Order: sequence, then C-alpha cells, then structure tokens
Amino acid sequence: MSIAERGTPRASPDESEEPGTPATPGGPDEPGTTGTTGEPAWPALRALLLRLHFYAGVLIGPFLVVAAVTGIAYVFTSQLERAVYDHELRVPAADTTLPLDEQADIARALVPDGRLTGVRPGPTPTDSTQVVFKLPGQRESYNHTVFVDPHTGEVRGQHETYGSGQALPLRGWIDNLHRNLHLGEFGRLYSELAASWLWVVVLAGLALWIGRRRKHKRELVLPRPAPAGRRRVLSWHGAVGLWAAAGLLFLSATGLTWSAYAGATVGEVRTALDWTTPAVTSAVDAAADGPDIGLQAARDAALAVGLTDPVEVRPPAEGKAYVVQQVQRSWPEKQDSAAIHPVTGEVLDVLRFADYPLAAKLTRWGIDAHMGLLFGLPNQLVLTALALALVALVLWGYRMWWQRRPTRGGARFGRAPARGGWRRTPGRVLAPVAVLAAVVGYHLPLLGIPLLAFLALDVVLGARQEREARQEGTQAEAGPGASADDGLPDEGTANTEERGVPA
Repeated sequence: MSIAERGTPRASPDESEEPGTPATPGGPDEPGTTGTTGEPAWPALRALLLRLHFYAGVLIGPFLVVAAVTGIAYVFTSQLERAVYDHELRVPAADTTLPLDEQADIARALVPDGRLTGVRPGPTPTDSTQVVFKLPGQRESYNHTVFVDPHTGEVRGQHETYGSGQALPLRGWIDNLHRNLHLGEFGRLYSELAASWLWVVVLAGLALWIGRRRKHKRELVLPRPAPAGRRRVLSWHGAVGLWAAAGLLFLSATGLTWSAYAGATVGEVRTALDWTTPAVTSAVDAAADGPDIGLQAARDAALAVGLTDPVEVRPPAEGKAYVVQQVQRSWPEKQDSAAIHPVTGEVLDVLRFADYPLAAKLTRWGIDAHMGLLFGLPNQLVLTALALALVALVLWGYRMWWQRRPTRGGARFGRAPARGGWRRTPGRVLAPVAVLAAVVGYHLPLLGIPLLAFLALDVVLGARQEREARQEGTQAEAGPGASADDGLPDEGTANTEERGVPA
C-alpha cells in the first residue's frame, strides 16, 4: 500500500475519480469490456492515454504556450498595422485618379533595379496604391513595395513587405515570431512540433474527461465547485478543455498546412486527391504582336467581366497574359481571377471562387480564419479566447503535476501516471493503435520522432524503477493498489487513479 493510501478513508467513486476513470465493469456486456471474455479494455487503454497525455503535455506545453502568446500578438496586427503605417496606407480622398501605368512609372523611378510583380490599386478613394517589386537577392516571400497616392502621384513611402498578404514590417516581424521565432527554417520546427502534438493532447484529454464517471452530468461541461486543491484545478482543466477542444483541433489542423514536413505531406495528399487550388489559364498565342495594353486596361477588362476591388494586377511574363486577382480574404471571400491578353485586351479566362473545389475553398477559409481575417473582429476575439484557454490549460496541467508530488521522500516534482497499461491492453485494441501511431508518425515526423523518444524514456525509467525495486528487495510486480501510486490524493481522499490502474 502506498503512502498516499495508508490511513486514508475510501471516498465514494463519485468524489475520488480522476478524468477518464470508468465505471467498474461487471461483465462482458457492460461498457468498458472487450467482448465475450469480459476483459476490461478501457481501463488499460485509459492508462495509456493518461500517460501519453501527461508526457506530451509536460514536454510540449512550453511550445504550445509560445505559439498561443505569439498568436495573440499576431491576431490584432491588422489594426496595429493600420495605425502605425497610416501615412503610407491612407490618402486624402479626391475626384481624380491617375492611370495605374503612370503610378507604376513613378514607383519604378525609385526602384530602378526592381522587377515589377504586381500593382494593388486602392479599393477606396482614401487608400494608396501599392506598387510591388522584387529586388535582386531579396529573401523568398519578401517584396519591396512603394506606396503611391493615386490622386496626386505623391510617394507616401516604401517598405519591405512579406507574403501574399503584403504584411508591412511590424506585422511581418510578428508573423515570423509566431511562425519560427526568427530562427529561420530551424525555428519552424517549434511551431510544427506544437501543431503536430496539439490534436493528440486534445483528443486524449477529451477521452479521459468524457470517460470519467460522475454523479452530475453538468460537471462534464461546467467546473465543479470545490475547495481549493487539485480537484478544483482538474475540474477547470477538463471543462475548459472540453469547450475549447473543437477550436484547438481546428488550429492544429490549419497550422499543420504551413509546417515544413507535415505541410509537404498535406500538399502531396491534396495533389493526389485533386484538392489543389486552381489557377486561371494565362498562356497566350505567341503570334499576336503589337503594343502592350498596360496595367490600367488590364484592370478595366477584368472589372468588365465582374471582378471587383480589391485586386492585384500582375504584369505578363514571357508568353503569358496579365492576371488580375481579387485579394479580399474577409467574408465573403473575393478570390476570382481573370487572364487578359497583353496585346488585344481580350479576356482569355475567368476563374470564379464559387467554382473552386470544396477542398480548395475549405483550405482558403481555414487559413484565413486561423489568421483572424475571415470574420473580422469576432474572428479575432474567438482566436484570442482559444489562445488564452490553451495557456490556461497548460498552466493548470503543470499545477496538477506539482500538486501530485509526494509529501515524503523530498521529491521536487509530481509523479507520472503508472506504467504498464499497454501490457493489459488486449491485442485487438493495441495492434490497430500501434499501426495507426506508426502511420501518422511517419507522415508527421515531429509527432513520430518525439513519440519514439517518449517510448525510449519510458523504457529507461521503467528499467530504473525495476532496478531500484530489486535493490530494495521489493517485488517487481506489486498489487493493483500499490503499483499505481502516482501522487497524493486530493483533500484527504484516495483516488481511483491510484487504486484502479495497475502498472
């Protein structure tokens, strides 16, 4: 019998159980049994989930907190950008507007060695025109943008911009802080690690919390009133996790699409299933000859077939047409595009966002919702709430770990959940779980490699415990009550996690 159990009155199951503790199976037909043998499957599987949830939470928690905090910083960068760069982005309204070609020439005079890649006319009379260049040797995904007053031709400023969203330096800096901590490709591993494990931690936590036996069903969704202590922390951890689960799974899935290794896998799957984002056909007949119609005429031709601002006009490469692409990423999305012949001005092709495959639409919506762009302020507030919930869940998890530390023996940290659950898991359950873990781990390497590390660590710790047990003359396999002592019970009661999950 463990120190935690000696002299401790047995509490009712309703008061003492930990998340995921099932009702005691009484026969082959009751919940938690594996079939005709009556061998309980859920308690053993629960022990595996509990240990996985614990190790993943402890080791991945700091990365999740960093991703959440930097994500909150990024969510409101659109408003911050408008305030900081107001002079570049906003102009006095006027009745006259210069042609796009003239505005581009004004900008080109300031960037003579730049290659013009696009022009974004201001969608309203108070917005500046963004003339976008690629400089020699400039980093991938970065551009040099000149901001021109479309009414007067005044240059309002010029800055390095980042990505398809034309992020100005402040937003670009915060974006890269969230993406890679300004550590380049190596830094991207942190965010991929967080996204790869977030869904695992959430699903394991959901299974443990929903599988818990409780007297009042409302305790599933609402924190349980209780005196200060581990039980109250646990109640908040479980209830808030339940409410935040869907949003956190969404953030994990959409975050993986940007990652280095898992993102490549996602791209291969999308290509194989024909879920890629379509592109307008921009090839032109080489036989056509004559003067170029120019940026303004290309934009006018696109507007004539139904495209509306905001748009980006991209000049033609060799053998290609002008491409006019809508760039609105808030609801309703505007992502239509048109190809305009550079000599005749003929509209060669029009691609409507409404005609995108569903998977491509979901990808676009998912990315924009993840960035807080799709639904504006409500989207930003929901993301902020999810990020704060994630931080709270991690801190509550560490708090419970601290509260599990033994009061004797001088231990500085709480004990991990009991080992050995996999030995009790029926093969019909363990085999598919192992195969699934191997397949997913292969395609998500920053899930698979740490999972192997967890297993190796578990083996090392187990060997150490067995060696110490032999040295102390104890039995290698103790009874159910003694082997599962993983910390002091809360508020003087023995919990079923300590009594009912043998090693």
